[in-house]
Amino acid sequence: MPPEDTSPRLPLSKERILQAAVDVSDRDGLAALTMRRLGAELGVEAMSLYKHVANKEEILDGIVELVVGEIEIPSDGAPWKEAMRRRAISAREVLSRHSWAIGLLETRGSKERTALRYLDAILGNLRSAGFSIENAAHAFWLLDSYVYGHVIQESSLPMSTSEEAPTRSKREPINMNDYPHLVEVYALSAAFSLDGEFEFGLDLILNALGPIATSG
Repeated sequence: MPPEDTSPRLPLSKERILQAAVDVSDRDGLAALTMRRLGAELGVEAMSLYKHVANKEEILDGIVELVVGEIEIPSDGAPWKEAMRRRAISAREVLSRHSWAIGLLETRGSKERTALRYLDAILGNLRSAGFSIENAAHAFWLLDSYVYGHVIQESSLPMSTSEEAPTRSKREPINMNDYPHLVEVYALSAAFSLDGEFEFGLDLILNALGPIATSG
């Protein structure tokens, strides 16, 4: 018989519940996050959670706060282009770890203090650089759309390129000489980098936003 685990159990708290919710969502997706599953993750009955959180809605708001808190925000006085670049790169890194959070950021990203501070700091940096409030909102939306789209696209890529391709025994072989432009692209694959692709597009967007800042 294995020895009984006598190590002290950490007391349940809202912080532990929220971190466990993030862990479950990271591993199995947001759809797997239920009160019963969360209780099992923490080794308690689901009803015990309600002593620390009112309901699942509070948990969803809380895990958005945790994710947003990982993203770098502009420091006071930072040049806008550098600040937006650093923020976008940081957001991509964070959301690549928590891609389930993208939808929550749009539906719940303005309810709690961390998220509000995040939004306000970005808009404030753009306003200080000369963006009108309308153009600051446009720039924010454009940059987030780019970051979210890139993260979603990356998460859809095959996990490994080592898997064997499906057999083509019943199909006519493809002559790649019929697709010369694709052959040229494939020749670049050795130098391909997701980081490089992201930063290439990001710099195009930031450079295009430059004249908007000076126009107010």
